[in-house]
Amino acid sequence: MKLNIKFRKESGVMLSTTYSMSLNGLNGYLVKVEVDINLGMPSWEIVGLPDVSVRESKERVRTAIKNSGYDFKSKKIVINLAPAYTKKEGSSFDLPIAVGMLKNVGIINFEKISEYVFIGELSLDGKLNRVNGVLPMCIEAYKLGIKKVIVPFENRFEAGAVKGLEVYPAAKLTEVVEHLNGTNVIENFIVDTDNLFSNVPYDNIDFSDVMGQENVKRALEIVAAGAHNCLLIGSPGSGKTMLSKRLTTILPDLTFEEALEVTKIHSIAGTLPGDKPLITTRPFRSPHHTTSGIALTGGGRIPKPGEMSLAHYGVLFLDELPEFDRRALEVMRGPLEDKEVTISRMNCTLTYPCNFIFVASMNPCPCGYATDIKKKCTCSPNEISKYMKKISGPILDRIDLHIEVSSVEYEKLIDNNKKNETSAMIRERVNKAKKIQAERYKDYKIFSNSDLTPAMINKFCKLDSDSKRILQMAFDKFGFTARTYTRILKVARTIADLEECEKIKTEHVAEAIQYRSLDRKWWDN
Repeated sequence: MKLNIKFRKESGVMLSTTYSMSLNGLNGYLVKVEVDINLGMPSWEIVGLPDVSVRESKERVRTAIKNSGYDFKSKKIVINLAPAYTKKEGSSFDLPIAVGMLKNVGIINFEKISEYVFIGELSLDGKLNRVNGVLPMCIEAYKLGIKKVIVPFENRFEAGAVKGLEVYPAAKLTEVVEHLNGTNVIENFIVDTDNLFSNVPYDNIDFSDVMGQENVKRALEIVAAGAHNCLLIGSPGSGKTMLSKRLTTILPDLTFEEALEVTKIHSIAGTLPGDKPLITTRPFRSPHHTTSGIALTGGGRIPKPGEMSLAHYGVLFLDELPEFDRRALEVMRGPLEDKEVTISRMNCTLTYPCNFIFVASMNPCPCGYATDIKKKCTCSPNEISKYMKKISGPILDRIDLHIEVSSVEYEKLIDNNKKNETSAMIRERVNKAKKIQAERYKDYKIFSNSDLTPAMINKFCKLDSDSKRILQMAFDKFGFTARTYTRILKVARTIADLEECEKIKTEHVAEAIQYRSLDRKWWDN
């Protein structure tokens, strides 16, 4: 035993510890990286449930250290990633492993290395590459009391968005070593997050660009005010996609907390622009109809957020809804109700939020002209019925408004004298309705009329005798179901809020009934 102690002392062998971060769903957690270098048969061993990309880091790290100009002799190296019961994924552990090794052999002489969190992937030439998920990692590091973090230069903006955290962006391994040794200190990178929301761009799209379509604009205003899901039905070229893209411009502006959560999702998915510390506008996602169920909900070998989570606090738009694979649409049923996606794996269960407005569009028939007054439809009633049945009942049950979009008349297209309402004007009314709902539901942990439960509907959507009579007539004529009844009441409640009416009036109910065109099954008449 004495000989062993003497050997370790003479050989200068020691255990070095650095800290990094990993991800579990939307949240980061601290990973302790222990590096032990000893004499013996040259070998590398990484333990602590590393995946393939983590195990491959030994080749990247070894070559990066050599090509950075540091003399590192082959020895027996053991690296432990703690806690050992969680699976470690990704390449962000390259930098903490390299720093631990260089500290171990004395190339880094900085003693207070535990003050830092190290995140980054190494190239073979020693450069630091961008990694995904830096924002949630940095947020969790700050919550744990760690005030200093070294990240790749390309990740500096998202890391700098965390207030109170000292961010030191490095372009290569030598810069990290020089910073820790004090020979060439990296300057703390700071982002002014307070000014990010002062001038929010909307990519030059506005509702004032849309000629005509006043009924559709009105319906989308209701959609925005109550966070209702909707379906646009109209012939090709009627403007369904153009109108849908402008929905985000009338939604309330993102709060800082909402922007932080949205940015975390995009950071993990790798869709965050490198020069953008925070996403300040509500997302608009429009996946192609060939998109799979996994791409919609998220998952994969290394789980990532899907389109539903990337649309969090924004809009998910599915153009040509009947063309989507039915199985892909069916996986949306649960998340549309629960506002979150849960992905189960053998070693973990991940949950991503997906609180979005679902907007879809479709033609009324295969040829597209069943409801067009100018062009004749060439489809038989059987073909139209078969086409409409491509969308399952459970998906339609989760849609509050069915909006009919007609082609715009030529006179309205060339009427340059008429001044259309801007998105800002519509958004002002939406914000007022949102404030009414926030005050009404402050004790119920919901924020929009679309989230009303049956018990809440009975309390907040009471009808007078005239309104009940109109609903009764609609039920008798169109064969509405109980679920349709609740959808109508939710929409009527939003219409009343837009007019700042405490009680739901007859005209509010009548307008809400008009937005249930598919329940009438006009193609079977």
